[in-house]
Amino acid sequence: MSTTSTTVTITGAGGQIGYALLFRIAAGGMLGPDRRVRLRLLEIPQGMRAAEGAALELQDCAFPLLDSVDVTDSAESAFDGCSIALLVGARPRGPGMERADLLAANAGIFGPQGAALGAGAADDLRVVVVGNPANTNALIAAASAPEIPSDRFTALTRLDHNRAVGQLAEALDVRPDEIEGVAIWGNHSASQFPDVAHAVVGGGDRMVIDALADRLGGLEAATAWLDDVFIPRVAKRGAEIIEVRGSSSVASAANAAIEHVRDEQGGTGEVWTSAAVVSQGEYGVPEGLVCSFPVRSDGSGYRVVEGLDLDERARTRFDASVAELEAEREAVRQLGVL
Repeated sequence: MSTTSTTVTITGAGGQIGYALLFRIAAGGMLGPDRRVRLRLLEIPQGMRAAEGAALELQDCAFPLLDSVDVTDSAESAFDGCSIALLVGARPRGPGMERADLLAANAGIFGPQGAALGAGAADDLRVVVVGNPANTNALIAAASAPEIPSDRFTALTRLDHNRAVGQLAEALDVRPDEIEGVAIWGNHSASQFPDVAHAVVGGGDRMVIDALADRLGGLEAATAWLDDVFIPRVAKRGAEIIEVRGSSSVASAANAAIEHVRDEQGGTGEVWTSAAVVSQGEYGVPEGLVCSFPVRSDGSGYRVVEGLDLDERARTRFDASVAELEAEREAVRQLGVL
């Protein structure tokens, strides 16, 4: 077991997703059973009591891997020496709020947090933005920390990836771990494109599209199911959960964030997952946009899987999502943030 501690900072730690994250991280579910952790819980003043209560519960669990828990409303203190930052807290859209208003409100959160990361985080910092609009919030944070290499900033689309795998597993009556090669392209929004063109099932024995065709009565029926059922349901799953549960995704979002960090830190091997990373121009995406791609990690950060074919149908959907990201970036520029 490591004798040193990894400092992990969670923002919005008093909220529901933060609460769902804390105990799994402290138990080793994110960084493994041999890596000690030091938790920093960042909250706004109104959320401090909830975060302090969570800290008391963490103490009561007596986790062997947990060295300390600090609760603060100071971004400078929270990010000092931080190696892993999960930026969960964000401003949700309120009644009558336009998307430009939402971007402006979140710029006031993620800009200062990015600056605090740039001022005090550890040299091995990795950041994942969970709070929505996640891609553009990550863009804002990265732009506010020019001292930090931009590839250290990512946004969460692992939840979308997991949702896609779950829907396919149900449709094909297989276990989720029997499906590989799903990809989420674009924005974490309703415009995202969950792509199964390269996905395989049963240890790589069959293409998912062929397996779907067999179950649904042909390729035409499989394509119709993907376009009319699968893609909309994955993209709008969050709204579906709110309607059924009465509140937003919590446990599944926390689980996806943990898996995102776990695979980035520990490596993915030859398989890939999905994450939003800062584009270097891959697949024609304008440089600097935080865009979801299929990615792999060797333990030193996510890298885009290049060379995959995108047919006209896929390219059209992907381009529409990228256009939305460009519009969000332009809206943030008009705010004077970038």
